[in-house]
Amino acid sequence: MSKIRWGVIGGAAIARHRTLPAMKQAPHVELTALASRSADKAAALCTELGIPTAYGSYEQLLGDPNIDAVYLPLPNHLHCEWAVKSMEAGKHVLCEKPLSLSIAEIEQLKEVRDRTGRHIEEAYVFRNHPQWARIAEILDSGMIGEPRGMQVTMAMQFHDPNDIRNKLELGGGALYDMGGYVISACSLVFRRAPIRVVAAVDRDPVMGIDRLSTALLDYGGAHATITVGTQAGPAGRGSHQLLSVLGSTGWLRMDYPLAQAVPAECHVLVGDATSIGGFETASIGFEPVNQYTLQGERFSRHLLGEDVPVWPIETAAVTLNIVEALFTSASTGLWQEIG
Repeated sequence: MSKIRWGVIGGAAIARHRTLPAMKQAPHVELTALASRSADKAAALCTELGIPTAYGSYEQLLGDPNIDAVYLPLPNHLHCEWAVKSMEAGKHVLCEKPLSLSIAEIEQLKEVRDRTGRHIEEAYVFRNHPQWARIAEILDSGMIGEPRGMQVTMAMQFHDPNDIRNKLELGGGALYDMGGYVISACSLVFRRAPIRVVAAVDRDPVMGIDRLSTALLDYGGAHATITVGTQAGPAGRGSHQLLSVLGSTGWLRMDYPLAQAVPAECHVLVGDATSIGGFETASIGFEPVNQYTLQGERFSRHLLGEDVPVWPIETAAVTLNIVEALFTSASTGLWQEIG
């Protein structure tokens, strides 16, 4: 069986505890090498994760001709730099979210992608779950009519000031960390960008990051409300997540729609024209799957020439444009138009 040979740049917690153990279970993935700034740390991580080759610098890994694709779980502010270097070195790139902290950086990534012919994606892992393919089928079938309203909430507890998600200068805060999830989900439902947005933001008085952000997205004849928080909800491994869509003739609701820290059974509940209250007329269940395994497998199969879904980085530009507009709206108190 043909496999894609993967290199990993960085040893972030998400890579060690979620992504890499899951990718090892993907049939078309071969984890070949891992690089860290420290040779000793790289060696320790490779021993821990069962990866054969350790490199003491990122540049060494990019110089390895036996690596086809690179997974980047680096801090947010380093994503663009090392995605560019990876593509320039002839590697395809799967980059943790957010892909970038500025539209200018995404434009740079698009130029390098087009020039080098390398494939690059932002790792919003939830899009790989089969429930989202089923959502698309429900919307296409007209079972709930046209989407008219949407509510999405995602929240976790991040109180450690040393957590990178609490570093304002490194792209920390609720909108950069979780906002991309909920906005990407809205894009999958409405299949277009909003025309304008307005937001309210509550900032941590010490760390400065947005710890609670709520927004209204106006799609023209349709609305979405989103709330994300870094100091709310449960304090365990999982996050609090809710998603519902109001259609012109029905509705749907999901009980585990976004990042699944722990693979679990989940459901899409559908109310058609005959439902009453919040009682569904259909419940579609999904067995536990590992989204990170599915992500690595799908990306690898794409590189091997198979016809599988892909999400070009133009979608990342849409999301970031909305996030930036929400911050502007929160500071000015005004609606912001989306170009």
